[in-house]
Amino acid sequence: MVNLLKHKWIYYALSVLVAAIAAHESIGLLFLLFLTVILCLYKRFSVTYCLSILFIGLSMYFIFVFQLNDLKQPLEWPSTLTWTDKYKINGSSLRGIMKDPKGRDVYVAYQFKNEDEKNWYEDNPLVGMQFEVKGELQEPELPAHQYAFNMKSYLKSIGAIGVLEIDEMRFTEIKSTLLQKISLHRFYLKQHIESTFPESLVAEAQSLIIGLQENVDTDTQRAYQKLGITHLFAISGLHIAIVTFILFEGLLRLGVKRDLAIVFLIVLLPVYAILAGGAPSVWRAVSVVELILLTRFKWRLPIDDALAISFIAFVMLEPWSIYQIGFQLSYLASFSLIYSSHLLSRSKSWLIQSFLITFVCQLFVYPLLLFHFYEISLSSFFVNIVFVPLFSFVILPINIILLVVSFIPGSFSELLFMIYSPLRENLSALIMWLQSLPNQMWITGRLSLFFIVLAYLSVFISFYLMDKKERLWKLIFILLIPVLLIETVDLFSKELKISFINVGQGDCILIELPYKEEVYLIDTGGVLRFKQEEWKKSDSPYEIGRQIVVPYLKGKGISHIDKLILTHADSDHVEGAEELVKELTVSEIHISPSSYKEDALKELLAEAKKRRIPIKEQMAGTKWHVGDINFQYLWPKDLDYEGNDDSLVLYVTNGSFQGLFVGDLELEGEAGVLQKYPQIRNIQLLKVGHHGSKTSSSQSFLNRLKPSLSIISAGRDNRYGHPHIEVMERFRSLGLKTLNTAVEGTIEVTVSKGRLQISTSNNYFK
Repeated sequence: MVNLLKHKWIYYALSVLVAAIAAHESIGLLFLLFLTVILCLYKRFSVTYCLSILFIGLSMYFIFVFQLNDLKQPLEWPSTLTWTDKYKINGSSLRGIMKDPKGRDVYVAYQFKNEDEKNWYEDNPLVGMQFEVKGELQEPELPAHQYAFNMKSYLKSIGAIGVLEIDEMRFTEIKSTLLQKISLHRFYLKQHIESTFPESLVAEAQSLIIGLQENVDTDTQRAYQKLGITHLFAISGLHIAIVTFILFEGLLRLGVKRDLAIVFLIVLLPVYAILAGGAPSVWRAVSVVELILLTRFKWRLPIDDALAISFIAFVMLEPWSIYQIGFQLSYLASFSLIYSSHLLSRSKSWLIQSFLITFVCQLFVYPLLLFHFYEISLSSFFVNIVFVPLFSFVILPINIILLVVSFIPGSFSELLFMIYSPLRENLSALIMWLQSLPNQMWITGRLSLFFIVLAYLSVFISFYLMDKKERLWKLIFILLIPVLLIETVDLFSKELKISFINVGQGDCILIELPYKEEVYLIDTGGVLRFKQEEWKKSDSPYEIGRQIVVPYLKGKGISHIDKLILTHADSDHVEGAEELVKELTVSEIHISPSSYKEDALKELLAEAKKRRIPIKEQMAGTKWHVGDINFQYLWPKDLDYEGNDDSLVLYVTNGSFQGLFVGDLELEGEAGVLQKYPQIRNIQLLKVGHHGSKTSSSQSFLNRLKPSLSIISAGRDNRYGHPHIEVMERFRSLGLKTLNTAVEGTIEVTVSKGRLQISTSNNYFK
């Protein structure tokens, strides 16, 4: 049987993958099983083998459907839930995964009542603790837009049954299991590292040794993303291979017989996988090593078969794992290296081999990275040549040694930390400098299925050309075809596009000119922050710019802003600007006269100065045009900044189209605009002033403008009651159409031949 299936497990893996996708999405996708069988027949595999492929796929489909239907069953009340080791305390909130009596995962959220309660939860490992809970299962909120984090998709990828908002939790008992005991040791290791390692080394040690990344700060994470070396902070296949080698050689040096050492590894590696957090990359690597070790007793298992069997086992246990990005990247990168091993072995130079390994991995995963993140690091092709061996063969072993030594009494560990810390800090400084270099990220926007298929076709053809030792120019030409098409597709868009990004209680408006000739952003949203007790403050505060605005721009394929227009210096309009200029390039920033003196703009101005972005104060009378589109600032009329009524007011015309963007302009400012510009009337698009407060959108203002469409940017259930009922009544009495981001999500308006075409993100998710 083994000989029959040798090197054929990949087809079983494909049938299981098809079954899982069909169970999640549509039974119609099972037709892919028949394509797999046809492929097997084409390769002249036996009829028995082909039928077994079909049988396995159909059987797994029904098993997966049963598993997924079980997730739809309601929670029983009152319910006793058990904590897993996947939880995080941040400020006054506790979020994580608990298991119900049926073993199903439940995503829970709980707000601490006081500081003492928070301290208790921080001091005690929750894994294995059972609580009787009272709460309500909530439907996940819709994302701010189609490129933002989607809670519903996340729950789907982890097989959780919903979001449980817990009102009360009462501890009942500790459910002691082997898994719980191993996870407890992970908690104690986390605490030990925090108490013995220097603060600058804690995040690295926790990431590399136990797979815990919650202490890695945002700036460091982004630096690693820009360089394409984020995977080095995760426990990967190479990581497991090194740990396995250290353990195996250590056992042999201690006099343990070879076969017994293999048995020890077979037992210890799954324990380490749990201790390291059990990420897909960890279990993938551990399971493959386990299979290879097991087969050494009787027969040899090819590495590709071992990886395929590992894939099958993983999907059978957790069919929803196919939607986890880490799972997809881990297996895809591993398969790419296995099936290109003959290409990698052609060169004897370690430098060329390092480049080829990086090149092969990046080439296979780049379409997937673009699909999920809308960008890839161009520098990763070169940086990984140095950083992969550095982290794998130097930094990882050093951290393991430091951990072992930290348990030894005395000052020896302090001496080692004293030597290593400055070296590591210099490396961090180098990484931060490297990531600051410009033009490292290729931002494409979300790729359509056509471009994903085209990209992978070019990848497969390029590998075929490499295998045939074709000339380099042919390889480059094939790889550049999807790149050139992706880069030029937006240049054929001839419409003016205006997007009102859902940033909650704030403003953020994107204007894309035809053919992407220029891109403007009016305001960047922000969070109005109020004083909190110290224990309630979040370790990682919510950032509108980084978490909402930037993903939207990158999802649209925007890497450069020609004009960043900040209407006035209120936090809910400008707070995200600093985060924006760190992520994207900005040509110039427009502000209202004298608003630079306000505290809300201080951090942005400092960042702009560092990046040499010119700051231009604008006022009524400034005009410019791009092609047939005219822009003019109508307000303010003086140099004194006094708040909302000194908002920059932008007037945009394109043929018969007129659009007015008024920031937080209130009644006095509106009256001034009406008096100064009597010719502006009967416009097509109005950005309603001050989120629809009762101090804006006067009867006379609306009577004159009579906008065909008015957009209100406000937060859902906001504390200010925006838009005000009186304002909405004015719009209704005049028969004027309004849309609200609080209700519709992000609103996209396309101007085509003077007509407005509207789409909303909430409709996108329905």
